[in-house]
Amino acid sequence: MKIVVQKFGGTSVSTEETRKKVIEKVKAAIKDGYSPVLVVSAMGRKGAPYATDTLLSLVGDNFKSSNRLAQDLLMCCGETISSVVVSNDLYNAGIDAVPLTGGQAGILTDSNFTDAKCIDVKPKKILDLISQGRVPVITGFQGMTENGYLTTLGRGGSDTSASIIGVSLKASAIEIYTDVDGIMTADPRVVEDASLIDVISYNEVFQLADQGAKVIHPKAVEIAMEANIPLLIKNTMSDSKGTLINNFGDRDNDRIMTGITSQKDRVQVSIKSCENKGNSKYKDILDLVAANNISLDLINIFPGEQIFTIKQKDKDILNNVLSNAKLKYNLIEDCSTVAVIGSRMKGIPGVMAKIIKALSDNNIEVLQTADSHMTIWCLVHSKNVKEAINVLHKTFKLA
Repeated sequence: MKIVVQKFGGTSVSTEETRKKVIEKVKAAIKDGYSPVLVVSAMGRKGAPYATDTLLSLVGDNFKSSNRLAQDLLMCCGETISSVVVSNDLYNAGIDAVPLTGGQAGILTDSNFTDAKCIDVKPKKILDLISQGRVPVITGFQGMTENGYLTTLGRGGSDTSASIIGVSLKASAIEIYTDVDGIMTADPRVVEDASLIDVISYNEVFQLADQGAKVIHPKAVEIAMEANIPLLIKNTMSDSKGTLINNFGDRDNDRIMTGITSQKDRVQVSIKSCENKGNSKYKDILDLVAANNISLDLINIFPGEQIFTIKQKDKDILNNVLSNAKLKYNLIEDCSTVAVIGSRMKGIPGVMAKIIKALSDNNIEVLQTADSHMTIWCLVHSKNVKEAINVLHKTFKLA
């Protein structure tokens, strides 16, 4: 029995016209000899009547923050409606479909409402339906506690649901359908000649997703990677072959770099030891920041200076922490990180130098850098981020 999990996002199920395309994808899978299992998101985006954000606007913020169990119950409504509507459309197209909540599908979670973690999957009901020749249509984004309470898996949870279910069923592949043709070498809204990536490794796409690309949630990639199940990113509205995500990436491509992405709203923080002589808190800066739940991005520690970046939303908290510690520091706001990602750059000399030269030749100031075995980060002023991405995209011939 060949099983394929097909996840359809909110834009894919939002209208009768787009759902016709969903039916085409399901019929194609059946024709190719697969037993499809669908995972669906809530219909549409904010403003649409059954979108998650629209549903959340029905109740007050204080109620939501004090009663996350109720918040989860409300958020589960969007996917529940979507699963029934899609099942109805499949039925009208001659396909026997059965809507299931995440809990009914066997996804058991802890009780961390609004950001629950899957602790077990019992897919017997899904397998029984498949053996009867029926198509399960499962609500993404949700599960159930052992006590029977509905939970949600956090933002991006429908992607996570698809991977969780795919792994539990030992699926041949997990297809993530969205409104783009696949994973691109850069955001096409930023780089006009960005090209489709045919094949990419789990590790590369995890880095792209983690560093700002929004095609698939990083947790979904991690789950599929652990079980070595191929992921495919496809466009519901076209016949594009999409992007295959596997363990090895594209062995036939000799590009050093695979893609470029960015994250905005960064603040660079620099603290010099010479300006904080006699202050014992200087050596505890990172501990102080961590104790206040401030996440750090780029970190460079030198004998006479500590430099790191934070999110803009954490700036006021950081100001209070460092001021209370009587530490002198400097901030540069309106920054963005540009991440250049590629598994083949490991062991190749001169890659960082090539990046710095390309940016310098175009009068783009680099405020800070960091690197790992497959990612190089550069911090630039946000006003320069679009140009920086285009320059690097051209430098590494990603078009």
